Amino acid sequence: MGGDGIRERIRTFIAIELPEEVQRGLARVQGELKRSHPPVRWVSPEKIHVTLKFLGEIPAEQVETVCQATDRVAASTAPFELEAAGAGVFPNLRRPRVVWVGVQGDLSALHALQASLERELAQAGFPREERPFSPHLTLGRVQERAAPAEARSLGQAVAALEVPSLGRWRVEQVVVMRSDLRPEGPMYTPLRVLRLGGGS
Repeated sequence: MGGDGIRERIRTFIAIELPEEVQRGLARVQGELKRSHPPVRWVSPEKIHVTLKFLGEIPAEQVETVCQATDRVAASTAPFELEAAGAGVFPNLRRPRVVWVGVQGDLSALHALQASLERELAQAGFPREERPFSPHLTLGRVQERAAPAEARSLGQAVAALEVPSLGRWRVEQVVVMRSDLRPEGPMYTPLRVLRLGGGS
């Protein structure tokens, strides 16, 4: 058929947003790590979230399908509580690529929500995520130019970091989000906010 830009594609993911209290705590942890000026591209605290499902670039006409599938899962899921605490890196302390704060609390409910989303979206024709679900809050990503010694030093700094609870919150909604990649970092726009239900 030819032609560029005829079918708009939207970079889409489904996430749990964080309350301001937790965002402020994450900013404090970032501040601690920034003191040694590691080669890290930090995520703005207000953009940090728990990713439930990354769909990548999908045709714009499929966004409504994603929203409907997410709504079905949300409606049958009771609200639950999560907590931000602890810190670590992926894949390991010697060669860190991603710096994160951990997610604790009602993890069984969180995993059940994510598994239900995977199932519902697979039935709608979206590919399943092959990697196991590992909930976390991404603080930053190590830059490609980082020297091995710099990366190891960052890993040691994270290992030595004490991160007690940064706050507990009640998860009452999930968000279908659009991500537009910009030179200064991604810009996120909520496409649909879906409340959890799960009444008896």
